[in-house]
Amino acid sequence: MSISDQSPIQTPFHAKSTAAEVLADIDLTGKTAIVTGGYSGIGLETVRAMAAKGATVVVPVRSPAKAAEALAGVDGDVRSAPMDLGDLASVRQFTETMADTLPALDFLINNAGIMACPETRVGPGWESQFGICHMGHFALSTQLMPLLSKADSPRVVALSSAGHKISGIRWDDIQYESEAYDKWQAYGQAKSANALFANGMARRLKSDGGHAFAVHPGGIFTPLQRHLPKEEMIALGWLGEDGEPSELAKQGFKTPEQGCSTTLWAATSPSLDGVAGVYCEDCNIAAVTDPASPTAQYFGVEAYACDDEQAELLWSHSEKLLAQA
Repeated sequence: MSISDQSPIQTPFHAKSTAAEVLADIDLTGKTAIVTGGYSGIGLETVRAMAAKGATVVVPVRSPAKAAEALAGVDGDVRSAPMDLGDLASVRQFTETMADTLPALDFLINNAGIMACPETRVGPGWESQFGICHMGHFALSTQLMPLLSKADSPRVVALSSAGHKISGIRWDDIQYESEAYDKWQAYGQAKSANALFANGMARRLKSDGGHAFAVHPGGIFTPLQRHLPKEEMIALGWLGEDGEPSELAKQGFKTPEQGCSTTLWAATSPSLDGVAGVYCEDCNIAAVTDPASPTAQYFGVEAYACDDEQAELLWSHSEKLLAQA
């Protein structure tokens, strides 16, 4: 994989396509999926859509009571098991439980995440956004590789974001041990890490006929914004002075069901067979960002987030962090 692979293709879908439209001709009977963050926001809609098409869906849950309430209205074979991405012991326990109960894993959807939160530390002292969005999912994914290898053409989807444009990997100070913490820069780094993870994972799944993709779901109002005060969302242009969604948000933001459509497209579309490791948006492969474009801050993927060498550096660094944890 290289940045040259980031070439949009012909697809019948678009930015506002729904989950039902993307999966209309897809049968997931007999397939098994794990969806992190699957009991709120676009994760819940991902679970709902996959279960409706016949998949068995396992949702790792940090809050069993909250998850039970959210998943109660979802039809189909939906299960849950305890896991906290910020706790490596619980990730290990979850993957061991999955190894004992699942015959194979067809889809791993790394959907959970946090955004622009106050500085906190998780695991052995990792900055929380990098630790949860990337390292927790890295541990989960690598420990689930044996189950993925047992599936026919498994797919892994990592939820990135246009937020990756804020920052690449801060190689000299990933954990903010030297420089002052910047919540948005840290979020950007975490989302770049998600994109680079998919690039690296794609190479490691190739021998099993598998694929991995990074996905920008689009702008959506979900619990992901829980750490942002209203004043900051007004300053960002997401809310008007009255606290209601701005005209910009109304035009550009998606519903949660529309927001999960690119995830589902990346997980199931036959048009992506033989293509791997790319960053997708609006149910298509994203083009590398043109800095001169007036929409450069919203669309496309930065070259540093789809670079093979950086992906391998991050993979090696992540393995070392886990070994030291």
